[in-house]
Amino acid sequence: MIRNIVFDMGGVLVEYQPDRVVREFVEDEAERRAVCTSVFVSPEWIMLDMGVISEEAALARMQARLDTDHAREMAAKCLAHWHEYNMWPKEGAGDLVRWLKDQGYGIYLCSNASLRLLDCYRDVIPGIELFDGVFFSAEEKCMKPQKEMYAHLFERFHLKPEECFFVDDLQNNIDGARAVGMDGYCLADGDLKKLFEHLKTLQ
Repeated sequence: MIRNIVFDMGGVLVEYQPDRVVREFVEDEAERRAVCTSVFVSPEWIMLDMGVISEEAALARMQARLDTDHAREMAAKCLAHWHEYNMWPKEGAGDLVRWLKDQGYGIYLCSNASLRLLDCYRDVIPGIELFDGVFFSAEEKCMKPQKEMYAHLFERFHLKPEECFFVDDLQNNIDGARAVGMDGYCLADGDLKKLFEHLKTLQ
């Protein structure tokens, strides 16, 4: 029996666009692309999600790839403020969370995210007051789809994998969850109505 629904954050409960903060602060299109790539499409971004590098060290490495002082300044500004622009609640996600809670499910979050999110996730995740637990990858220095990520989730919140159902927008993460006994649904198309219909079949 499924007793708990485990959600990913970006692409599931929260919309995420890495270039929004860059468009806010950088006027030149070529510089926008350079800054966005250097900061958000970078090995350091993944390392931040894994919790294995500080933001200061990550920024220094990101800036080293940029050619001008202005671009480096913009990289610092974008890294400092990205959480204010790049994320916003997905329409309908809060209603889905509330419906699941009304059905008696435990609600959990399992996301690849940096320590920055510990200070701001309540501002962007719809229905967060109904969640029974929140877990970010950087806290344990691992990432989905590594089996260790799911093992830490189960251990922290005393969950049984076979009683959990995972919703993520990446098939690799669903496959990783299934490998440790937690079934799931890939929300690659972002269609919450389809997800809702599927979740109704779990009862």
